[in-house]
Amino acid sequence: MKNRQADVLIVGGGLVGSAAAFFLRQRGRSVILLERFLVGQQASGTNFGNVRRQGRYLRQLPLANRSREIWENIPKLTGSDVEFLQVGHIRFAWRDEQIAAIEDYARNASEFGLDLEIIGKAALRARFPFSGDEAVAGSFSPLDGHANPRLAAPAFARAARRDGATVIENCEVLSLEKVGDDFVAQTAQGEFRAPSVLVASGAWGGRLSEAFGETVPITPGGPQMGVTEPAPYFIKPVVGVSTKRPEEVMYLRQIPRGNVIFGGVKRRPAALDEQRAKYSPACLLPQFAQLTRLVPALKHLKIIRTWSGVEGYMSDDLPIMGRSGRVSGLYYAFGFCGHGFQLGPGVGDVMAELIDTGSTRTPIEDFCIQRFAAKGS
Repeated sequence: MKNRQADVLIVGGGLVGSAAAFFLRQRGRSVILLERFLVGQQASGTNFGNVRRQGRYLRQLPLANRSREIWENIPKLTGSDVEFLQVGHIRFAWRDEQIAAIEDYARNASEFGLDLEIIGKAALRARFPFSGDEAVAGSFSPLDGHANPRLAAPAFARAARRDGATVIENCEVLSLEKVGDDFVAQTAQGEFRAPSVLVASGAWGGRLSEAFGETVPITPGGPQMGVTEPAPYFIKPVVGVSTKRPEEVMYLRQIPRGNVIFGGVKRRPAALDEQRAKYSPACLLPQFAQLTRLVPALKHLKIIRTWSGVEGYMSDDLPIMGRSGRVSGLYYAFGFCGHGFQLGPGVGDVMAELIDTGSTRTPIEDFCIQRFAAKGS
């Protein structure tokens, strides 16, 4: 018989929910995690796998730094290898006017503990000989890297279960309401109760917050991604672009097995009721043009697979994290706008701390759900 009562219910078994379950168990809290699909099946398992801090909203860097410390300790914490590689993250600039932007960001980021190296054109080609001729400068973050999205959330979920959490897959929450002092989740597998609940259901999070009177401007979208056939391993860092032009946004990484994983240029709409997002063939040629602009040698490779996943994008491009503004015991962590993979372990740790102690040492005020209530959303 599955446990039906716990200290904390978690709705959503992506990286955030699974990490929160793990860290709550580290704090001695009993946990029930309910996942409508399989752990890590949605955005947490279909994203690009970028473990980067540079390029983020500056006041998000304390959270990203906390998460970065966890990434390198995941094997020790969970007993699983998630293929995290600290290979660095380089962002190219295509135009001289963008150099000032990356220099300004580097100065400001240093105040938050992120040290970036600005590299001029000549040095860029010497350091990263794979780079395209158009790059005029680059911003390098040596402690960033990448990991395997298909491994990360399951690693935390297994470790949470090992430590006593109840993790139930294929268990969609049909309704969630507060009855007396407890939250009651109705599912096809029965009723589950707890005095605290964490909504960590990604693009679907807005539906649950709305049920508690907190409507948020979240839009589902499907980033467009692909992978090439294997080639000799010659691109060590994660590669991206610093640009104000959406059609130039591109990112890629090569894994030691040789395949090059890429994404960017644009995303497609996604429907929550379909529970999946689709890759559009119309994206392929624009993506390939930007891909070979970054690394010209890739023009010789074949693309062997494309895919997408359902992400939740907030209107201000910032996630929702923290307490409900209306209901005691209700917490949120969703809407990470395609930027949540690196943050996921840190978000889980922060939310566990907040639920357990009532506060957190990492500032998350900018991400509170009340910011939309104040605007009348």
